[in-house]
Amino acid sequence: MASADVSEVLPKPLDSSSSQPPLFDGTTRLYTSYPCPYAQRVWIARDYKGLQEKIELVPLNLQDRPAWYKEKVYPVNKVPALEHNGKVIGESIDLLKYIDSNFEGPKLFPEDPAKKQFGEELLSYTDKINQDVFTAFKGDPVKESATSFDYLENALHKFEDGPFFLGQFSLVDVAYITFVERFDILLKNVWNYDFTSGRPKLAAWFEEINKIDVYKPTKVDPKEFLAIYANKVKLM
Repeated sequence: MASADVSEVLPKPLDSSSSQPPLFDGTTRLYTSYPCPYAQRVWIARDYKGLQEKIELVPLNLQDRPAWYKEKVYPVNKVPALEHNGKVIGESIDLLKYIDSNFEGPKLFPEDPAKKQFGEELLSYTDKINQDVFTAFKGDPVKESATSFDYLENALHKFEDGPFFLGQFSLVDVAYITFVERFDILLKNVWNYDFTSGRPKLAAWFEEINKIDVYKPTKVDPKEFLAIYANKVKLM
C-alpha cells in the first residue's frame, strides 16, 4: 500500500464571500467538496499516489458556492474539477484516469488486458449501481438493493489474487467505495441492515478498503451525511 502522509491539514471550504485563487499560475488545484462522493473519488486517488504537495485541495461550500467558480474556473459548476497545465477538466471517472496517467505514484490501473477490460466494464457500471440503490431506498431497500450488491459480490469473484475488484487496489475500488460507504451508513442506521451479510467477498472487500490509511480522512461523517440525506428526501 502507498505510505503517503495522511496528516494533511485540510483547508476550509470557500464560499460566496471567498476570493478566487489565482488561475493558471502553475499550481495544480483540485476543486472539491468534502461531502461529495464524486469529488471524494479523486481526493482518494490524489492521496494514494502521494500527491498532497503536487495537487492543492480547493474545497468549495456547494450550498453557498462562489460565483467566480462557474464564471471563471469551471462553467459546468460542479465538483470535482482539476486545474492542470493551463486547463480545467472535470468528471470524476475521467479525472481518476487522468491523475493516474499524468502524475507520479503507484499505478491505479493494471496493465493486464483482462483486468483492464473488466475494470472498464465495472467503471461504466458505477452510475447504474448508484442509481439503482438510491432508488431502492424509496421502496424496500433490503429487497430492492439485493441485485446491485449481488452484482458486486459476483464481480469480486473474477480475480483471486487479492481482495479487490481487480485483485489489487485500483481505480475501480475508488470509484465504488465512496458510494458504498454512504449506502452502508443509510442501511445500518435507517434500516438496521448489513449489506455484506451473506456476501463474503463484499465483506472482505469493505473491510480491506477501510484499512487503507489515505481513505480514512476522506470518509464522510455519518451524522452529517444522514442529516444531508434527510434534507434531500424532504425536498423530493
